[in-house]
Amino acid sequence: VEHNLLPINKSTPGTLYLTATHLIFVESSSNNSTSAGQEIWILHHHIASVEKLSLTTTGCPLVIQCRNFRVVHFVIQRERDCHDVYSSLLRLPYLFFFFSLLFTVSYEELYAFSYNPKQNDQQREEGWQLIDLGAEFERMGVPCDQWQLTDVNRDYKVCETYPRDLYVPITASKPIIVGSSKFRSKGRFPVLTYFYQEKKAAVCRCSQPLSGFSARCLEDESMLQAISKANHNSRFVYVMDTRPKLNALANRAAGKGYENEDNYSNIRFQFVGIENIHVMRTSLQKLLEVTGTRSLSMSDYLVGLESSGWLRHIKAIVDAAIFLTKAVTGEGASVLVHCSDGWDRTAQVCSLGSLLMDPYYRTIKGFMVLIEKDWISFGHKFADRCDQLDGDPKEVSPIFTQFLECVWQLTEQFPQSFEFSEWFLLQIHEHVHSCQYGNFLGNNQRQREELQLRDRTHSLWAFLMSEKQNYLNPFYSPAFSELHPVLEPSTLPYHFKFWRNMYHQFDRSMHPRQSILKTILTLRENSRNGESMLQALENRLQQLGVTPVATSEPPAPPPTRDQRSNANTLPPRPDSLILGAPINHKEVQRQVEEDGQEEVGEEAIEGTDTERTVEGSSATESRKQRYGELEGTYNSELAKEEPAVVSLEFGVARMTC
Repeated sequence: VEHNLLPINKSTPGTLYLTATHLIFVESSSNNSTSAGQEIWILHHHIASVEKLSLTTTGCPLVIQCRNFRVVHFVIQRERDCHDVYSSLLRLPYLFFFFSLLFTVSYEELYAFSYNPKQNDQQREEGWQLIDLGAEFERMGVPCDQWQLTDVNRDYKVCETYPRDLYVPITASKPIIVGSSKFRSKGRFPVLTYFYQEKKAAVCRCSQPLSGFSARCLEDESMLQAISKANHNSRFVYVMDTRPKLNALANRAAGKGYENEDNYSNIRFQFVGIENIHVMRTSLQKLLEVTGTRSLSMSDYLVGLESSGWLRHIKAIVDAAIFLTKAVTGEGASVLVHCSDGWDRTAQVCSLGSLLMDPYYRTIKGFMVLIEKDWISFGHKFADRCDQLDGDPKEVSPIFTQFLECVWQLTEQFPQSFEFSEWFLLQIHEHVHSCQYGNFLGNNQRQREELQLRDRTHSLWAFLMSEKQNYLNPFYSPAFSELHPVLEPSTLPYHFKFWRNMYHQFDRSMHPRQSILKTILTLRENSRNGESMLQALENRLQQLGVTPVATSEPPAPPPTRDQRSNANTLPPRPDSLILGAPINHKEVQRQVEEDGQEEVGEEAIEGTDTERTVEGSSATESRKQRYGELEGTYNSELAKEEPAVVSLEFGVARMTC
């Protein structure tokens, strides 16, 4: 379709192309330019909705909303052309719910199965082998004398949404494991997800018990007793129910609920109050409505942001992770975390708590391992929550998006503790919804094995590692992480911010902001390029037989503060040389005389280019020879201590650095 308009501040004419995988808008080049215009590529699977609006005087508007929060407005001059584009987009097999009711939509139609980055089979396999969860548990210190690897779920018969390899207390026999799984929702019995080796405390996860109002299970009670005995530093286990207490009570009527402390004598129960997937979905919708409306007043915007409740939900997740961290690292207690089914709020709290406790997860490689362990392998329902096959819209919820935002909030509080920048988080979020790589396809590991993703698709982690330099955080300090291995974030309200680059990263109508991070990265890149160019020039000189000129001796180091203070020729700093204070030459003269120096006249300190000068005056061009040494030392000290030049105008200091 020719002559489309992309109304961002001002209309941008261009051409719209629809390929098998992308919707592409190419801006028309100006008459004075021979270069091609900017291109906007939108993956089909990023498209969440398409809306055709009423015909206007400028054409027929078409609004496309994407899962990565991009919103694109097209104005197509002819209504017939607009209808053709609209109809073509409607025929995308995984775009709309009513289409999936008529036709079966399969995973094989997703982009990951046709994407080819020109890698051979060996390179693809190496990409999938980048993350090894067995090695990760060995890094934690398990198996050990208290925890063992069990093969009870080798064939996914005990729990089809758990991975094959699971770690349980060494005293937990197979009958106990099987009995506990039958008493837990979806068969998700308590298993180890993180081991804090310093205090032998464990973080375990599961789903809610099927206790109802009075039911109990001896095997499940034995399982929790085994978790408690595996930690000799504590006599009890915290059980964290991440749901609001009212929700858990309501589930009792359906035969589910939470653990009865009368039956589990070795537990301490704690509700943390994170809302369910439906509340989170509605909250995000309200947030996007508020932030996407340009005509709101400041008061309406703030009221809308508050009423969405989004940042309150983020705070609730961080609060839960902090409680988990303090229980494990502070009290040395083991903690069992669950929600309803153990794959949404449980994943959020366990992964974020592990991130707070372990500096390894705050590196680029470690963060990949964390996602692979707590989200992918333990069965977070990415297919349902991210709407991969356009199934039930009530199952869609921004659970993983919330986790990424919680991590971003932490990077804002602790910029030295994270190896990666926010662009790393944004890139992960982009590809969770793109379905370009196989890592996040499906709802659990069993489905992924049935789809043969390792043989038919490529791994996102290999791509991100190849682009690692683009995601490095210049403020990261490994030494700081060693000194502060456990993070203790503040949850005061002013620490929670709106993540502009997540929800408005594609909005070109907003005034561009200078990015300190990008500026620093650009400077580093320019520095590396300069060093490479210098090395190339030196090599070229050697080829030509020219030896670069080098000084025989290294330059003397600058004097220390003690050396400067002990120098006999250095007069004391006049008290009047304070920022904004006029120069009192008589006071300078008096102080010099008191230190046994020769008498100095006004002209000896009138000023040079490195001194403070009064506006309208000029520095004396000549000095008496007998004051040369004193002047040079004194001016040098001023230049080191006060590099700013200050001029005075009507008694007011004006700094011109």
